[in-house]
Amino acid sequence: MDEEIRSFIKVWIIAITSLCYCYYISSRIPKGIRRLISLLPFFYIFIILPLDLHSLHLGGPTAFFLVWLGLSKLLLFSFDQAPLSPLPTNLFHFISIACLPIKIIQNPPPKSPPKVENLMTKESTNKIPHAQKSTPTVEKPNITKSTKNPSDQKWEKPMLLNPQTSVPKVGSKVPRSILMAIKVILLALIVKAYEYRPYLPSYITLLLYCCHMYLGIEITLALAALPAQTLLGFELEPQFNEPYLTTSLQDFWGRRWNLMVSSILKPTAFHPVRSLFSPIIGPKWAHLAGVLWAFTVSGLMHEAMYYYFTRARPTWEVTIFFVLQGVCTAVEMAVKRVVGEKWRLSGAVSGGLALGFLVVTGNWLFFPQLLRNGVHEKTIKEYAIMVDFIKQIVRLCGWP
Repeated sequence: MDEEIRSFIKVWIIAITSLCYCYYISSRIPKGIRRLISLLPFFYIFIILPLDLHSLHLGGPTAFFLVWLGLSKLLLFSFDQAPLSPLPTNLFHFISIACLPIKIIQNPPPKSPPKVENLMTKESTNKIPHAQKSTPTVEKPNITKSTKNPSDQKWEKPMLLNPQTSVPKVGSKVPRSILMAIKVILLALIVKAYEYRPYLPSYITLLLYCCHMYLGIEITLALAALPAQTLLGFELEPQFNEPYLTTSLQDFWGRRWNLMVSSILKPTAFHPVRSLFSPIIGPKWAHLAGVLWAFTVSGLMHEAMYYYFTRARPTWEVTIFFVLQGVCTAVEMAVKRVVGEKWRLSGAVSGGLALGFLVVTGNWLFFPQLLRNGVHEKTIKEYAIMVDFIKQIVRLCGWP
């Protein structure tokens, strides 16, 4: 464990040094191919750095942050696109945005917006002539007026999908910290339940794997984003939006599951393909082509992540899984357009069907490569090692 931590520190020192070059040198190079060429050596460095790490809990997040998020954000930075453009005001902000799973809310809404009826106070109404008091008027803000093309506005919400109504967030009723504490406890219970796997039915074990994956990823991303939120005071968008409350595949992948990845796939995969094919096949079909390509890219990146986890030759099962999800999501979107609102299933029914489909296809294509290479066994062992390591640190510090 000590050797792994030393390698972890070395990897991140190299990564941060590389990002310092990007901030001070590459940012001065004109955007486009020349800036991209100046960044190519660091693309290679980011790809090979996670290979020095062998633990899942250090190597996995590092591979995700550097190889997927870091490279994608630097690619966008080459062409002067967000989130690294315009250039952040200081180096620490640049590094945090470049390699952490954070998306800053640029214009956060006020915590308690004033009601329209309270905008005119009693004191102000006393100054209005008597003839006008009986019919006071308040000009309503025009929230529909926009200079954008309506077809562009339609797909500007989270990536891939066509959200027609806002998704209620559970965190708006229950504090996020309490929800996270509950999820940490559930993750600990799941790890403990693995001791009884020989006695559990296969479908219970599968559900444990699904819950473990979701809780593990969400807790890891939340912990990684915590320094930027506390030290820098950033107001961040959540990485997950309670995916177990999904109402469809479209809702699950576009507005609930791993929203950091969705926000990265949108400018790097979805928008370019949609823009390329819109003049050829029309905006509707181009949108579906963008959805399919985004899922394909996601599958290829997951294949790369699996290699860092297992160091085994790719089997392309996880790529097929995401291509299948893309096809089914595109079909679902097309069916919704045909049948309209009147003939749609209720959210509870369609959401249950979507989650069932995800579990079945995940058991078929997503988990087998991980299970064959013993990733789940390695994860359980690492939990015990981490607990022992923390106990050693506590004893060395003299804490009770």
